[in-house]
Amino acid sequence: MSTQIVLYDIPSAHPHNAWTPNTLKTRYALNYKGLQYTTEWVEYPDIESVSKDIGAAPTGNKPDGRPHYTLPAIRDLSTGAVISDSTKIAAYLDRTYPDTPRLMPARGFGLFCAFGDAVYPLLDPLFPGAYFRRTREESYGMPLEALAPTGEAGAAAWQKLRDNFGKMDEWFRAGGEDGPGVYMMGDAVCYADMWLAAYVLWVKLLLPEKWENMKTWHGGRWATLLENLEKYETVV
Repeated sequence: MSTQIVLYDIPSAHPHNAWTPNTLKTRYALNYKGLQYTTEWVEYPDIESVSKDIGAAPTGNKPDGRPHYTLPAIRDLSTGAVISDSTKIAAYLDRTYPDTPRLMPARGFGLFCAFGDAVYPLLDPLFPGAYFRRTREESYGMPLEALAPTGEAGAAAWQKLRDNFGKMDEWFRAGGEDGPGVYMMGDAVCYADMWLAAYVLWVKLLLPEKWENMKTWHGGRWATLLENLEKYETVV
């Protein structure tokens, strides 16, 4: 089967261009599977209209109850499918292209949903919620460094983040049969690694001063994770 997939992503002024964690998850997945795809860049204010145009489902509801549309989304020209939500996209790719490397173990969708639910609270110190939501809704091009709190609050948030990553480091250590695992499931890459690497890459790209500190955490685990997945970062 010939494959052509369109990935809908949000652009930035950064040289890497791809920058948002959720769309980075899908980019990792597509590159890992070796599937042919192109990127259509969608400015943040246009996400809802483009999603409706291509038939992408909303991924939640706004506070007033209206549908909320987010990226990533993919449109698979070989099957006609349009999928939104990065984890649902990963499950679709495994199901539709079984001859490519798997992202999730068989029947593992529920497990990875639970993984996301467990990890999101651990990442909270990265995002001062109200400011992040307000400015992101205004424009994707805000000064992203401003997302990091400063002063004593910033130091406390960063220490909390390090402690939280320490919990995830324990998960990796438990993944190896003969010692600390390189990946979440030992020596084999899975979607959980890409999921977490997307947030680590976000820090590296947009908060470089913070990255200089983070890359030393837990024996350099997070720098090593990015190095191992670097070949799947390609932006096309």
